[in-house]
Amino acid sequence: MNTLSKTLLSKSMLLGTISLGTVLASSVALATELNITHYNPGENAIFPASSVLVSGEKEVILFDAQFSVADGQNLVEQIKATGKKLSMIYISSGDPDYYFGLEPIVSAFPNVKVVASEAVVAHIKRTKDAKLEYWGSILEGNAPSKAIVPMVMNDTTLSIEGETIEVKEINTHQAYLWVPSEKTVFGGVSVYSGVHVWMADTASKEIRSQWSQSLERMKALEPEVVIPGHYLGEMPTGINAVHFTKDYVADIEKALASKSNPTSVEISDYMKKAYPKFEATEGDLELGAKVLSGEMAWH
Repeated sequence: MNTLSKTLLSKSMLLGTISLGTVLASSVALATELNITHYNPGENAIFPASSVLVSGEKEVILFDAQFSVADGQNLVEQIKATGKKLSMIYISSGDPDYYFGLEPIVSAFPNVKVVASEAVVAHIKRTKDAKLEYWGSILEGNAPSKAIVPMVMNDTTLSIEGETIEVKEINTHQAYLWVPSEKTVFGGVSVYSGVHVWMADTASKEIRSQWSQSLERMKALEPEVVIPGHYLGEMPTGINAVHFTKDYVADIEKALASKSNPTSVEISDYMKKAYPKFEATEGDLELGAKVLSGEMAWH
């Protein structure tokens, strides 16, 4: 299949759009044209997380549902603006910035299926109460009244009007989505750009090694577009976000090896010198450094 069009909007817009179509080589008939948009609240949010909408002629699938109720409501408005049926919400990670925004979406679309892999559902069930307690006072009125738990779906392929989206590395920390016909990746929790990478969930060297290996496999797919799960600033082109994330994880290893049993302050200082322009997300770095140094537990 050949890509008919791909258009990325400028950095001043929080909504990136990619118009995708495919042509069957043996036929003049067109397959369903997919439209892929992503919503990222940028500096207006605690976590600049990306949600992706994939729409065909008549239906829409939402990938990931934001952190706050307000941003969940923004997704509601964008879904309604398509004039199409929301057939599924797929949650790619068990972290709250991927599912706390579900409440207003499910309220607006009560018949929608909310699904996730077995590992993601287990993670949400295990941590949701603690996450609500921790983040509730921070989010205040933008915290959900309850955490919506997705249904388990371990399928590794999803279909929308005849087009396929693959769930890569399912049931691992580094799971992501891949549209092979369009060479497009939705990076989820695995891919970042323009921010300090969230490290609090990857305290062990083994997990970080698996993450780096996964990013190499992602690169081997030769994607033309990678939508980072978190980013600030300009939407990165090509596989730049994959390179950035892999380099950042490597720099974390250097920070941990820079001294014998470095403190969180020493880890943070090392990374701040390496990435001096990321002041907006230094809080994420400092929290992650406390977990990496063993000064704080994070679940």
